[in-house]
Amino acid sequence: MEVVGGRARDCRQKYIVKLREDERKKPGELIQKGKRSAPLLTKARILLKAGVPDAGDGWSGSRIAEALDTSIANIERTGRQLAGEGFDAVLTRKDNPNSARPRIFDGAAEVKLIALTCGPAPAGHAKCTLRLLEEKAVELHMVDSASDNTIGRILKKPSQAASQRAMGYPARCQRALCSRDGRCAGGPSAAA
Repeated sequence: MEVVGGRARDCRQKYIVKLREDERKKPGELIQKGKRSAPLLTKARILLKAGVPDAGDGWSGSRIAEALDTSIANIERTGRQLAGEGFDAVLTRKDNPNSARPRIFDGAAEVKLIALTCGPAPAGHAKCTLRLLEEKAVELHMVDSASDNTIGRILKKPSQAASQRAMGYPARCQRALCSRDGRCAGGPSAAA
């Protein structure tokens, strides 16, 4: 692979990409499988269109932008990334550790929440609702704040079924949890 800097064939195109035949296979395979993110597949298509094969010329930036329905800036970024970071970096999705929201409940707090769920219902209540679990988790300083949706998601995790059986209370843990509107998770619907 060879990336040549400077202005070329198109007034806005800054990089000429020369791909060997073996380098053209990887983007082609990614596109053929189609099991990657859309931006990554677009970069692979840009490389194939911009890559100058040994026998002829690659496409100009404006022609690629029109054919792939993308911007010339995206084509320039791909060329700049290819020149700076290399061929494999262009075809690899980068994960940003700051993009995911931090977890409210860590593993220890989840175990305590499950133990609360498996225990008896609070005094004056027939069932332990998600709202009551939320209030109890905040009261016990397990978390600063949480929503009943978060509590429900944690209790609905498939891995929790094995944990509940391991705790030795399978019959108690299978009782229905009810949300604010009175519907119970895991139980039959009102229409049934």
